[in-house]
Amino acid sequence: MRVAFHAPMKPPDHPTPSGDRRMARLLMAALRAGGHDVRLASRLRTWDDGTVPGRPARTRRRGEAIAARLIERWRGATDAPEAWFTYHLYHKAPDWIGPAVADALDIPYLVAEASRAPKRATGPWAEGYAAAEAALRRADAVLAMSAIDAEGLKAALPDPARLHRLPPFIDTAPFAAARKRRSRTRRRLLDGEAGPWLIAVGMMRQGDKRRSYEILADALRRLGDRPWRIALVGDGPAKDDIVGLFDPARARWFGILDPETLADLYAAADLKVWPAVNEAYGMALLEAQAAGLPVVAGAYGGVPDVVRDGLTGLLTEPGDPAAFAEALAVLLDDPAVRRAMGRAAAGLTPIDHGFDATAVRINAILRAVAR
Repeated sequence: MRVAFHAPMKPPDHPTPSGDRRMARLLMAALRAGGHDVRLASRLRTWDDGTVPGRPARTRRRGEAIAARLIERWRGATDAPEAWFTYHLYHKAPDWIGPAVADALDIPYLVAEASRAPKRATGPWAEGYAAAEAALRRADAVLAMSAIDAEGLKAALPDPARLHRLPPFIDTAPFAAARKRRSRTRRRLLDGEAGPWLIAVGMMRQGDKRRSYEILADALRRLGDRPWRIALVGDGPAKDDIVGLFDPARARWFGILDPETLADLYAAADLKVWPAVNEAYGMALLEAQAAGLPVVAGAYGGVPDVVRDGLTGLLTEPGDPAAFAEALAVLLDDPAVRRAMGRAAAGLTPIDHGFDATAVRINAILRAVAR
Protein backbone atom coordinates (compact mmCIF):
# COMPACT_ATOMS: atom_id res chain seq x y z
CA MET A 1 0.00 0.00 0.00
CA ARG A 2 1.20 3.53 -0.78
CA VAL A 3 1.19 5.66 2.39
CA ALA A 4 1.67 9.43 2.56
CA PHE A 5 3.35 10.46 5.83
CA HIS A 6 3.40 13.86 7.51
CA ALA A 7 4.80 15.05 10.86
CA PRO A 8 3.54 18.61 11.40
CA MET A 9 5.39 18.98 14.70
CA LYS A 10 8.89 18.36 13.27
CA PRO A 11 9.93 16.98 9.85
CA PRO A 12 11.38 13.50 10.42
CA ASP A 13 14.38 14.01 8.14
CA HIS A 14 15.75 17.12 9.87
CA PRO A 15 19.30 16.44 11.18
CA THR A 16 18.81 17.97 14.66
CA PRO A 17 18.36 15.13 17.19
CA SER A 18 14.88 14.90 18.68
CA GLY A 19 12.71 12.25 20.26
CA ASP A 20 9.85 13.35 18.01
CA ARG A 21 11.94 12.87 14.90
CA ARG A 22 13.16 9.46 16.08
CA MET A 23 9.60 8.30 16.66
CA ALA A 24 8.47 9.64 13.27
CA ARG A 25 11.28 7.73 11.57
CA LEU A 26 10.42 4.60 13.54
CA LEU A 27 6.78 4.84 12.47
CA MET A 28 7.84 5.17 8.84
CA ALA A 29 10.15 2.17 9.27
CA ALA A 30 7.35 0.16 10.90
CA LEU A 31 5.07 0.86 7.95
CA ARG A 32 7.81 -0.14 5.53
CA ALA A 33 8.35 -3.33 7.53
CA GLY A 34 4.74 -4.14 6.66
CA GLY A 35 5.58 -3.92 2.97
CA HIS A 36 4.16 -0.46 2.38
CA ASP A 37 5.59 2.25 0.13
CA VAL A 38 5.96 5.18 2.54
CA ARG A 39 6.67 8.66 1.22
CA LEU A 40 7.10 11.92 3.10
CA ALA A 41 4.23 14.01 1.74
CA SER A 42 5.34 17.38 3.11
CA ARG A 43 7.99 18.96 5.32
CA LEU A 44 5.69 21.77 6.42
CA ARG A 45 6.20 22.45 10.13
CA THR A 46 3.03 23.88 11.64
CA TRP A 47 4.34 24.14 15.22
CA ASP A 48 3.36 27.44 16.82
CA ASP A 49 4.49 28.70 20.22
CA GLY A 50 1.65 31.21 20.34
CA THR A 51 3.88 34.29 20.45
CA VAL A 52 3.79 35.47 16.82
CA PRO A 53 0.52 37.20 15.82
CA GLY A 54 -0.86 35.95 12.52
CA ARG A 55 1.36 32.90 12.33
CA PRO A 56 -1.49 30.34 12.62
CA ALA A 57 -3.33 31.93 9.69
CA ARG A 58 -0.17 32.06 7.56
CA THR A 59 0.61 28.43 8.33
CA ARG A 60 -2.98 27.45 7.53
CA ARG A 61 -2.76 29.16 4.14
CA ARG A 62 0.53 27.39 3.37
CA GLY A 63 -0.97 24.06 4.36
CA GLU A 64 -4.08 24.61 2.27
CA ALA A 65 -1.95 25.53 -0.74
CA ILE A 66 0.18 22.39 -0.32
CA ALA A 67 -2.95 20.26 0.03
CA ALA A 68 -4.38 21.75 -3.16
CA ARG A 69 -1.18 20.98 -5.08
CA LEU A 70 -1.06 17.40 -3.79
CA ILE A 71 -4.70 16.83 -4.67
CA GLU A 72 -4.16 18.15 -8.18
CA ARG A 73 -1.06 16.00 -8.60
CA TRP A 74 -2.55 12.81 -7.20
CA ARG A 75 -6.19 12.85 -8.28
CA GLY A 76 -6.53 9.93 -10.67
CA ALA A 77 -2.78 9.22 -10.68
CA THR A 78 -1.52 5.64 -10.57
CA ASP A 79 0.98 6.54 -7.84
CA ALA A 80 -1.55 8.30 -5.60
CA PRO A 81 -1.37 7.36 -1.91
CA GLU A 82 -3.83 4.80 -0.63
CA ALA A 83 -3.66 6.05 2.97
CA TRP A 84 -2.47 9.13 4.86
CA PHE A 85 -0.58 8.86 8.18
CA THR A 86 0.02 11.91 10.40
CA TYR A 87 2.30 11.81 13.44
CA HIS A 88 2.02 14.09 16.49
CA LEU A 89 -1.10 16.15 16.14
CA TYR A 90 -2.22 18.72 18.71
CA HIS A 91 -3.20 22.37 19.09
CA LYS A 92 0.36 23.65 18.60
CA ALA A 93 0.93 21.43 15.54
CA PRO A 94 -2.32 21.00 13.59
CA ASP A 95 -2.52 19.09 10.32
CA TRP A 96 -3.68 21.47 7.58
CA ILE A 97 -2.90 19.00 4.78
CA GLY A 98 -3.85 15.41 5.54
CA PRO A 99 -7.61 15.65 6.11
CA ALA A 100 -8.16 17.61 2.89
CA VAL A 101 -6.08 15.19 0.82
CA ALA A 102 -7.72 12.15 2.41
CA ASP A 103 -11.18 13.56 1.69
CA ALA A 104 -10.36 14.44 -1.92
CA LEU A 105 -8.79 11.05 -2.67
CA ASP A 106 -11.25 9.09 -0.51
CA ILE A 107 -8.49 7.32 1.41
CA PRO A 108 -8.11 6.40 5.10
CA TYR A 109 -6.65 9.03 7.41
CA LEU A 110 -4.64 7.79 10.43
CA VAL A 111 -3.13 9.74 13.29
CA ALA A 112 -0.51 8.64 15.83
CA GLU A 113 0.35 10.42 19.09
CA ALA A 114 -2.42 12.97 19.16
CA SER A 115 -3.34 14.84 22.33
CA ARG A 116 -6.01 17.29 23.41
CA ALA A 117 -6.09 20.30 25.73
CA PRO A 118 -9.66 21.69 25.68
CA LYS A 119 -8.55 24.79 27.59
CA ARG A 120 -6.80 25.83 24.35
CA ALA A 121 -10.12 26.14 22.51
CA THR A 122 -9.78 29.88 23.09
CA GLY A 123 -6.72 32.08 23.12
CA PRO A 124 -3.64 32.12 20.87
CA TRP A 125 -3.99 28.46 19.85
CA ALA A 126 -7.73 28.51 19.14
CA GLU A 127 -7.29 28.08 15.38
CA GLY A 128 -4.83 25.22 15.80
CA TYR A 129 -7.03 23.56 18.39
CA ALA A 130 -10.06 23.69 16.10
CA ALA A 131 -8.04 22.23 13.23
CA ALA A 132 -6.68 19.42 15.40
CA GLU A 133 -10.19 18.61 16.62
CA ALA A 134 -11.48 18.50 13.05
CA ALA A 135 -8.64 16.17 12.05
CA LEU A 136 -9.42 13.83 14.94
CA ARG A 137 -13.08 13.70 13.94
CA ARG A 138 -12.02 12.85 10.38
CA ALA A 139 -9.53 10.17 11.45
CA ASP A 140 -10.35 6.57 10.65
CA ALA A 141 -7.87 5.45 13.32
CA VAL A 142 -6.15 7.30 16.17
CA LEU A 143 -3.14 5.59 17.76
CA ALA A 144 -2.66 6.84 21.34
CA MET A 145 0.84 6.35 22.74
CA SER A 146 0.06 7.02 26.40
CA ALA A 147 -2.80 6.29 28.76
CA ILE A 148 -3.26 9.96 29.59
CA ASP A 149 -3.61 10.87 25.90
CA ALA A 150 -6.02 7.99 25.27
CA GLU A 151 -8.32 9.19 28.02
CA GLY A 152 -8.43 12.71 26.63
CA LEU A 153 -8.96 11.61 23.02
CA LYS A 154 -12.14 9.64 23.67
CA ALA A 155 -14.33 12.74 23.75
CA ALA A 156 -13.09 13.95 20.35
CA LEU A 157 -13.85 10.79 18.38
CA PRO A 158 -17.28 10.09 16.88
CA ASP A 159 -16.67 6.36 17.30
CA PRO A 160 -14.58 5.11 20.26
CA ALA A 161 -13.63 2.04 18.24
CA ARG A 162 -11.37 4.29 16.19
CA LEU A 163 -9.08 4.74 19.22
CA HIS A 164 -6.19 2.26 19.50
CA ARG A 165 -3.45 2.03 22.13
CA LEU A 166 0.03 1.87 20.67
CA PRO A 167 2.97 1.78 23.08
CA PRO A 168 5.98 3.98 22.36
CA PHE A 169 8.62 1.77 20.79
CA ILE A 170 12.22 1.58 19.67
CA ASP A 171 14.55 -0.79 17.90
CA THR A 172 16.12 -2.41 20.96
CA ALA A 173 18.78 -4.41 19.06
CA PRO A 174 21.52 -1.72 19.04
CA PHE A 175 21.15 -1.25 22.80
CA ALA A 176 21.26 -5.00 23.47
CA ALA A 177 24.47 -5.15 21.43
CA ALA A 178 25.89 -2.23 23.42
CA ARG A 179 25.31 -4.11 26.68
CA LYS A 180 27.70 -6.80 25.49
CA ARG A 181 30.42 -4.16 24.99
CA ARG A 182 29.95 -2.57 28.40
CA SER A 183 33.34 -3.34 29.92
CA ARG A 184 35.44 -1.97 27.10
CA THR A 185 33.16 0.98 26.32
CA ARG A 186 33.18 1.99 29.98
CA ARG A 187 36.96 2.10 29.76
CA ARG A 188 36.85 3.97 26.45
CA LEU A 189 34.10 6.48 27.17
CA LEU A 190 34.39 6.90 30.94
CA ASP A 191 38.10 6.14 31.31
CA GLY A 192 37.22 3.26 33.60
CA GLU A 193 36.52 5.78 36.37
CA ALA A 194 34.62 4.53 39.38
CA GLY A 195 30.97 5.43 39.57
CA PRO A 196 28.22 5.11 40.00
CA TRP A 197 27.83 6.93 36.69
CA LEU A 198 24.53 8.66 36.06
CA ILE A 199 23.50 9.73 32.57
CA ALA A 200 21.11 12.50 31.49
CA VAL A 201 20.20 12.98 27.84
CA GLY A 202 18.30 16.01 26.58
CA MET A 203 18.60 19.02 24.33
CA MET A 204 19.98 22.05 26.12
CA ARG A 205 17.45 24.79 25.49
CA GLN A 206 15.21 27.06 27.52
CA GLY A 207 11.81 25.91 28.74
CA ASP A 208 11.00 22.38 29.87
CA LYS A 209 14.44 20.96 29.04
CA ARG A 210 16.23 23.57 31.12
CA ARG A 211 13.74 23.05 33.94
CA SER A 212 14.49 19.31 33.89
CA TYR A 213 18.21 19.99 34.16
CA GLU A 214 17.61 22.48 37.00
CA ILE A 215 15.59 19.94 38.99
CA LEU A 216 18.27 17.31 38.40
CA ALA A 217 21.09 19.60 39.51
CA ASP A 218 19.11 20.59 42.62
CA ALA A 219 18.46 16.93 43.46
CA LEU A 220 22.14 16.01 43.06
CA ARG A 221 23.17 18.77 45.46
CA ARG A 222 20.95 17.13 48.09
CA LEU A 223 22.84 13.82 48.00
CA GLY A 224 25.54 14.81 50.45
CA ASP A 225 28.83 12.98 50.14
CA ARG A 226 27.49 9.97 48.23
CA PRO A 227 29.80 9.02 45.35
CA TRP A 228 28.46 9.67 41.86
CA ARG A 229 29.51 11.07 38.50
CA ILE A 230 27.20 12.25 35.73
CA ALA A 231 27.46 12.15 31.93
CA LEU A 232 25.52 15.00 30.29
CA VAL A 233 24.51 14.33 26.68
CA GLY A 234 23.03 17.11 24.57
CA ASP A 235 23.67 20.55 23.17
CA GLY A 236 21.79 23.69 22.34
CA PRO A 237 21.60 27.45 22.92
CA ALA A 238 21.45 27.08 26.73
CA LYS A 239 24.37 24.65 26.92
CA ASP A 240 26.78 26.86 28.87
CA ASP A 241 24.18 27.80 31.48
CA ILE A 242 22.93 24.23 31.86
CA VAL A 243 26.36 22.60 32.11
CA GLY A 244 27.24 25.29 34.65
CA LEU A 245 24.48 24.01 36.95
CA PHE A 246 26.55 20.90 37.71
CA ASP A 247 29.65 20.39 39.83
CA PRO A 248 32.49 20.34 37.26
CA ALA A 249 34.40 17.83 39.40
CA ARG A 250 31.56 15.35 38.98
CA ALA A 251 30.06 16.17 35.58
CA ARG A 252 31.31 15.44 32.08
CA TRP A 253 29.65 16.96 29.01
CA PHE A 254 29.56 14.76 25.89
CA GLY A 255 27.64 17.01 23.47
CA ILE A 256 25.53 15.31 20.81
CA LEU A 257 26.55 11.72 20.10
CA ASP A 258 26.01 9.50 17.10
CA PRO A 259 23.49 6.68 17.76
CA GLU A 260 26.08 3.92 18.27
CA THR A 261 28.18 5.95 20.69
CA LEU A 262 25.07 7.00 22.60
CA ALA A 263 24.02 3.35 22.94
CA ASP A 264 27.50 2.51 24.21
CA LEU A 265 27.42 5.35 26.73
CA TYR A 266 24.05 4.23 28.07
CA ALA A 267 25.39 0.71 28.53
CA ALA A 268 28.57 2.00 30.16
CA ALA A 269 26.64 4.01 32.77
CA ASP A 270 24.82 2.77 35.88
CA LEU A 271 21.63 4.84 36.16
CA LYS A 272 19.53 6.95 33.80
CA VAL A 273 18.21 10.14 35.42
CA TRP A 274 15.74 12.62 33.98
CA PRO A 275 13.06 14.75 35.69
CA ALA A 276 11.15 14.69 32.38
CA VAL A 277 9.30 17.99 32.76
CA ASN A 278 6.27 17.85 30.45
CA GLU A 279 7.68 14.91 28.48
CA ALA A 280 5.17 13.03 26.35
CA TYR A 281 6.90 9.83 27.49
CA GLY A 282 10.62 10.15 26.76
CA MET A 283 12.39 8.20 24.04
CA ALA A 284 15.67 8.41 25.95
CA LEU A 285 14.05 6.60 28.87
CA LEU A 286 13.23 3.68 26.59
CA GLU A 287 16.71 3.68 25.06
CA ALA A 288 18.41 3.64 28.45
CA GLN A 289 16.27 0.75 29.69
CA ALA A 290 16.96 -1.22 26.51
CA ALA A 291 20.67 -0.76 27.30
CA GLY A 292 20.11 -2.25 30.75
CA LEU A 293 19.86 0.90 32.86
CA PRO A 294 17.36 1.47 35.64
CA VAL A 295 15.67 4.86 35.55
CA VAL A 296 14.80 7.63 37.98
CA ALA A 297 12.31 9.97 36.32
CA GLY A 298 9.56 12.45 37.05
CA ALA A 299 6.10 10.94 36.53
CA TYR A 300 4.94 13.42 33.89
CA GLY A 301 2.52 12.59 31.08
CA GLY A 302 3.21 9.21 29.54
CA VAL A 303 6.42 8.51 31.49
CA PRO A 304 4.58 5.91 33.65
CA ASP A 305 3.77 4.10 30.39
CA VAL A 306 7.46 3.49 29.67
CA VAL A 307 8.97 3.09 33.15
CA ARG A 308 7.59 0.37 35.43
CA ASP A 309 7.76 2.05 38.80
CA GLY A 310 9.47 -0.20 41.32
CA LEU A 311 10.49 -2.75 38.69
CA THR A 312 12.57 -1.02 36.00
CA GLY A 313 13.06 2.23 37.87
CA LEU A 314 11.59 4.75 40.28
CA LEU A 315 9.12 7.51 39.42
CA THR A 316 8.85 10.65 41.50
CA GLU A 317 6.38 13.45 42.03
CA PRO A 318 6.66 15.76 39.01
CA GLY A 319 8.82 18.81 39.56
CA ASP A 320 9.95 17.87 43.09
CA PRO A 321 13.76 17.97 43.55
CA ALA A 322 13.57 16.58 47.09
CA ALA A 323 11.56 13.55 45.97
CA PHE A 324 13.93 13.05 43.04
CA ALA A 325 16.91 13.14 45.41
CA GLU A 326 15.28 10.55 47.67
CA ALA A 327 14.76 8.17 44.73
CA LEU A 328 18.35 8.70 43.59
CA ALA A 329 19.60 7.94 47.10
CA VAL A 330 17.68 4.65 47.17
CA LEU A 331 19.40 3.36 44.04
CA LEU A 332 22.80 4.85 44.77
CA ASP A 333 22.81 3.23 48.20
CA ASP A 334 21.75 -0.21 46.99
CA PRO A 335 23.76 -1.44 43.98
CA ALA A 336 22.03 -4.84 44.09
CA VAL A 337 18.58 -3.30 43.63
CA ARG A 338 19.96 -1.00 40.96
CA ARG A 339 21.41 -3.91 39.01
CA ALA A 340 18.20 -5.96 39.41
CA MET A 341 16.14 -3.09 37.99
CA GLY A 342 18.60 -2.78 35.11
CA ARG A 343 18.21 -6.46 34.28
CA ALA A 344 14.42 -6.11 34.40
CA ALA A 345 14.58 -3.08 32.13
CA ALA A 346 16.75 -4.92 29.60
CA GLY A 347 14.40 -7.91 29.59
CA LEU A 348 11.06 -6.10 29.51
CA THR A 349 11.75 -3.26 27.06
CA PRO A 350 11.92 -5.52 23.96
CA ILE A 351 8.68 -7.18 25.06
CA ASP A 352 6.72 -4.06 25.97
CA HIS A 353 8.25 -1.56 23.53
CA GLY A 354 10.07 -3.51 20.83
CA PHE A 355 9.94 -2.61 17.15
CA ASP A 356 8.77 -5.90 15.65
CA ALA A 357 5.61 -6.44 17.70
CA THR A 358 4.62 -2.80 17.40
CA ALA A 359 5.12 -2.82 13.63
CA VAL A 360 2.75 -5.78 13.39
CA ARG A 361 0.18 -3.85 15.44
CA ILE A 362 0.45 -0.71 13.29
CA ASN A 363 0.07 -2.61 10.06
CA ALA A 364 -2.93 -4.57 11.35
CA ILE A 365 -4.67 -1.27 12.15
CA LEU A 366 -3.82 0.14 8.73
CA ARG A 367 -5.12 -2.93 6.92
CA ALA A 368 -8.34 -2.85 8.95
CA VAL A 369 -9.21 0.76 8.04
CA ALA A 370 -8.16 0.32 4.39
CA ARG A 371 -10.72 -2.39 3.68
